[in-house]
Amino acid sequence: MTNALIAEKNKRFMPVIWTVSILIPLVVAVLFYLQRKMGGLGNLNVSFLPHLNAILNSATFICLLGGFFSIKNKKEQYHRMFMMTAFVLSSLFLVSYVIYHSQGHEVPFGGQGAIRYFYFVILITHIGLSLFVVPLALFAIYFAITKQIDRHKKIVKWTFPVWAYVAFTGVLVYLMISPYYPA
Repeated sequence: MTNALIAEKNKRFMPVIWTVSILIPLVVAVLFYLQRKMGGLGNLNVSFLPHLNAILNSATFICLLGGFFSIKNKKEQYHRMFMMTAFVLSSLFLVSYVIYHSQGHEVPFGGQGAIRYFYFVILITHIGLSLFVVPLALFAIYFAITKQIDRHKKIVKWTFPVWAYVAFTGVLVYLMISPYYPA
């Protein structure tokens, strides 16, 4: 691909990636607000979704590790497969997460003492870093697809640890709060 063609593609797709990256957290925030104000948008039984979300996050984390080790061993085909699977699983997680938090009830963490502080540190860093996963992942995928490998390598130095941390701590948060879900 020529530099002019890459520049043209970048000119078209970069604004789309930024727009999606901004809209997703805004939509999530609006749905959280509506759930708190109106008590949800329906009467769906979504009690199984936290469990599904933990499975999706676990599978995402495993795929991220698979992608990391595949590329380290120069197995590009496996790397692509693992990373695209991680992206699809993360996307499914996001949809499931939004549905749960727009329908379900907030579950407070019931732990006391040091574990409570640990939980909130993990939760706050998980939520804060999760805001960066969408743009980082979209840019990483875009640069890979458009064969901008140098740019891809530069961004995945940030994308991989942030995305892996968010997926792993998502499972950790679930395991810590799961005893407090209603039976």
